[in-house]
Amino acid sequence: MSAFMSAFASLVGSLADLLQPFFQTASTAAAIILFTALVRLAVHPLSRAAARGQKARTKLQPQIAALREKHAKNPERMQKALMELHAAEKVSPFSGCLPSLLQMPAFFLLYHLFSSGSIGGTPNSLLSHDLLGAPLGERWHDALAHGGLFGQAGLVYLGLFAVVAAVATFNYGRTKRQMAANPMTPAAGPDGQPVPGMGAMTKVMPLMSFLTLFSVAVVPLAAALYLVTSTTWTAIERAYLYRDTSAAEAVVAPATRGAGSSA
Repeated sequence: MSAFMSAFASLVGSLADLLQPFFQTASTAAAIILFTALVRLAVHPLSRAAARGQKARTKLQPQIAALREKHAKNPERMQKALMELHAAEKVSPFSGCLPSLLQMPAFFLLYHLFSSGSIGGTPNSLLSHDLLGAPLGERWHDALAHGGLFGQAGLVYLGLFAVVAAVATFNYGRTKRQMAANPMTPAAGPDGQPVPGMGAMTKVMPLMSFLTLFSVAVVPLAAALYLVTSTTWTAIERAYLYRDTSAAEAVVAPATRGAGSSA
């Protein structure tokens, strides 16, 4: 693990060196943002596939309803028929989970890297790097203890909170507009059965973006930069990929997406 972390630390350092002429003392923070963008770019094809899969699953709902009615007294036969239907249409009920799962290791790598005092038996030099005076290895409570809410580091966090709040507000407003334009029908799972509690979940899900504010406050600043960048990317990506999708489908589709969802 230490060898892997050393390699990852070298990667972040190399990106920072590459960006240093452009961002000077903020080059490591810029490298983290670039790293996050590269991770999101790498999983974007999966996000597109998840969006296509969700739209395909929505189109299958009439056939799923017919199978439910046909095999109502034989649950085993119904499950087999549903599996055959998904296989024939090349639709996976779980494709929406992949983008989130593949992003999680990158987030935890950054979290561990900027929470460790040493890497490979040597002091972690990355902890001395900062963003506009806010150390990348410290947290919001450290900023409050050294300068207060409006100190140099405190202002950096206020800026991050403002970005997260703006993105969360955008997500919430977009979902509310979709709900007004496309009244929802009860959501159904892959077997066509109504998903228990999904009506309430659909109402609450737009508010989940605001929980990123808490995550940004408690993780190291480097990991917070990952969360803010990934959350912003997700908002833009979903607005594009689900631009012609109803509110229920867009919210339920990758309901578990995003680390801090993040991501």
